[in-house]
Amino acid sequence: MGQMIGLIGTGNMGSAVVQAAARSGLAGEILLANRTPAKAEELAERLGQARVVDNLEAARRAQLIFLGVKPQMMAGVLEEISPALGGRDDRYILVTMAAGLTCEKIRKMAGLDCPVIRMMPNTPSAVGAGVVQYCGLGVSEEELERFAALMAPAGLVDRVEERLIDAASAVSGCGPAFTYLFIEALADGGVACGLPRDKALRYAAQMVIGAGRLALEGGKHPGALKDAVCSPGGTTIQGVRALEERGFRGAAMDAVIAAYEKTLELR
Repeated sequence: MGQMIGLIGTGNMGSAVVQAAARSGLAGEILLANRTPAKAEELAERLGQARVVDNLEAARRAQLIFLGVKPQMMAGVLEEISPALGGRDDRYILVTMAAGLTCEKIRKMAGLDCPVIRMMPNTPSAVGAGVVQYCGLGVSEEELERFAALMAPAGLVDRVEERLIDAASAVSGCGPAFTYLFIEALADGGVACGLPRDKALRYAAQMVIGAGRLALEGGKHPGALKDAVCSPGGTTIQGVRALEERGFRGAAMDAVIAAYEKTLELR
């Protein structure tokens, strides 16, 4: 029988995480709690093996308690459920996905010396093409391995030192938003050149999927992959020139750094 999972906060990130867990076949019953019950009920219908509860029941019963709440709301939620957690005599693990909040910070907010897993998923985890970084405090190797197996359907699941999680999140956690801007901009360019909108969007999105797979599986540096598309005197190098003139790479680097610096502020 799988672990009973609780999710407090059924927003985009929390929903993506439990959908991955449900696909793993390692989850038992899933308890969903949300300020707006209708959102939790909608997710429960999609999952099939879930039911809607309140925060306290999730805290009292689940073995893995996913905290799908924003950093600014974390203290209030932990204060609410702390008595229920403190009254337990069985093993449970808090799983946080809030930007900027360390495992130790979660413990202090809860007022409990409890095991904590910190994870940084991204929204593509909902479709099995995501990235999940994780680390733990007071958690055994076996429990971390079990957690990684539970999250495996999300995509790339990678254990990192906690000191690296904020930087990792700035790349893969925030990166989808940057990529969607890129996809939309490419599609706009295609429309400007005469492509129908639906086709331009499909071509741009599929191209990003394919380019990503080549970067992961081809074993070549991104610069070499770029060079392979740029024929001498050809069309692509002119597009690359236009991007370079407008500071494309510098803007992308600055986006990651800005996201990272904001994460540090949330501490």
